[in-house]
Amino acid sequence: MAGKPSRGLADVVVASTAVSDIDGRDGRLSYRGYDIRQLAGSVTFEEVAYLLQRGTPPGRAELAAYRAELAAGQELGPAVRASLPAVARAQPPMAALRTLVSLAAADDPGADSGAPAGLRTAARLTAQQPVLVAAVRAARDGTPRPGPDPGLGLAANFLLQLSGRPPEPRAAEIFDTCLVLQADHLMTASTFAARVCAATLADMHAAVVAALAALSGRLHGGASDLVSRDLETARAAGGDPVAAAAEQVSARLRRGEQITGFGHRGYRGRDPRAELLRELSAELAGRGDDTYHRMAGRIEDIVLAERGLYPNADFYAATAYHYLGIPAGLATPVLSVARMAGWTAHVLEQYADNRLIRPGSAYIGEAGLTWIPVADR
Repeated sequence: MAGKPSRGLADVVVASTAVSDIDGRDGRLSYRGYDIRQLAGSVTFEEVAYLLQRGTPPGRAELAAYRAELAAGQELGPAVRASLPAVARAQPPMAALRTLVSLAAADDPGADSGAPAGLRTAARLTAQQPVLVAAVRAARDGTPRPGPDPGLGLAANFLLQLSGRPPEPRAAEIFDTCLVLQADHLMTASTFAARVCAATLADMHAAVVAALAALSGRLHGGASDLVSRDLETARAAGGDPVAAAAEQVSARLRRGEQITGFGHRGYRGRDPRAELLRELSAELAGRGDDTYHRMAGRIEDIVLAERGLYPNADFYAATAYHYLGIPAGLATPVLSVARMAGWTAHVLEQYADNRLIRPGSAYIGEAGLTWIPVADR
């Protein structure tokens, strides 16, 4: 007789990985052995993507070559360019991205090949994701999108293409750090979906499309957008927005509701990404209107006092993105920009030591029934 299944595979180890790790007791996240606190603000997203996808930190020449590879990979192929306007207007952003990334396989000459073509495809997918997010937004708004600046990195180019203006250097650096903090996070639903798909030896585009599909679900992606919506609702209520935010969250707690952006299964205490994002949010807030950051801080105090829960990365990502000028509703697509580095790293790892992922199941239906022909019913 099969044992009782773990709902949602909670606490079930489904793969071995060297890509990232969590120490939930001490609140640590590491990428290939490097603590995120050491990396954040010290290395670029390109360096982290190289580390995740290729296993070791890049040397100077390796980093220069990788950046050149990313710059060349930003150009969207003809199949994607031809379909993008219609796809972007017909579907929500995450659905449009899922469609366009799938279509990008038609423009990738190495899409069906193994390593080292897999490394090139991983770099191309990482380079194109921010371009796609900005292009989908521009198509939905009917606004022109400037081409990427070859002198800028992926983070700065994204802000350029999103706003149409070259970003202030420190803002670009902060957004780059945001991407570093979100590049990978163990076996999330989207990462698992990518590995399950890759385990069938489907191509890398198919695997990351599976990841994008999983991320689009509201129980995985979307939390930062919900936090932004709550903050905007409180600010629009009139009067003191900090007091309004406090009353809003207190009322929800009295009703027994969950507060979006708080708690995480992987951490018993503080989420290190949230702590670092709080610092970035505070720096950005100090440059002008700090209302959103003060609202977030008051909410954090209340939830900690009432529920003993700390914010997760989604919470302060919302305020950081607000100050960076990233429009509401784009937080999940932006997460896909960062997570493409991790997804592709996991896919490459799955290919390197593959076994079909086929878990068992516990049958709970009826048994021993006798079929009655439809004419006799």
